Amino acid sequence: MQPQFSTALIVGAGSGLSAALARRFAEEGLNVALAARQTDKLAGIAAATRASVFACDAGDAGDVARLFEQVETSLGAPDVVVYNASARARGALIDLDPEAVAQAIRVSAFGGFLVAQQAARRMMPHGHGAILFTGASASVKGYKLSAPFAMGKFALRGLAQSLARELHPQGIHIGHFVIDGGIAGESRKPGADAPDSLLDADAIAATYWHVLQQPRSAWTWEVELRPWVETF
Repeated sequence: MQPQFSTALIVGAGSGLSAALARRFAEEGLNVALAARQTDKLAGIAAATRASVFACDAGDAGDVARLFEQVETSLGAPDVVVYNASARARGALIDLDPEAVAQAIRVSAFGGFLVAQQAARRMMPHGHGAILFTGASASVKGYKLSAPFAMGKFALRGLAQSLARELHPQGIHIGHFVIDGGIAGESRKPGADAPDSLLDADAIAATYWHVLQQPRSAWTWEVELRPWVETF
């Protein structure tokens, strides 16, 4: 029997992948909630998908708790939760501002923990739900001048792997998606000489949905996605 879902919450929502996920979830009949620190940028996708919009700092425990209470009151407890938030602090090791590094890790990793905790508390009594984490190339490869992003994404991957082992037996599907490449968008388009060099956001969203439809006898916890022309 294929799993059925009713309400999706996307934390760290914006244009690109978040918008593609919102569209796909809405097309599949789910109620959609979008959460971000700055909600004005969500007006277009919210109108297109009839999504509800909520303000939330994903790295703040109080904000995350209030977010889930508000979504639960407005739409019902979400049974699909996507953590799409991240932050960067770029520079040479000796020049990095420790506060900026702490903030990057707080958003990229600690926020994932806070969101997963609130989601799991609501899903566990029903033995049903899915928590999906958006990773990046930096989840498995640490690049120079990008240590804080790698630290946050490595930690998020570790969180997802640990939660898969803990929560899969309780009926909660955990998915981690390594987006190993750039995503095409309004401000980032592939060159004419390499039209397939960037990932398509709708194609990524289709993979998220495919994972959500997996029978629990064959759940995956991680998927790695990259353009077919990219070497690795």
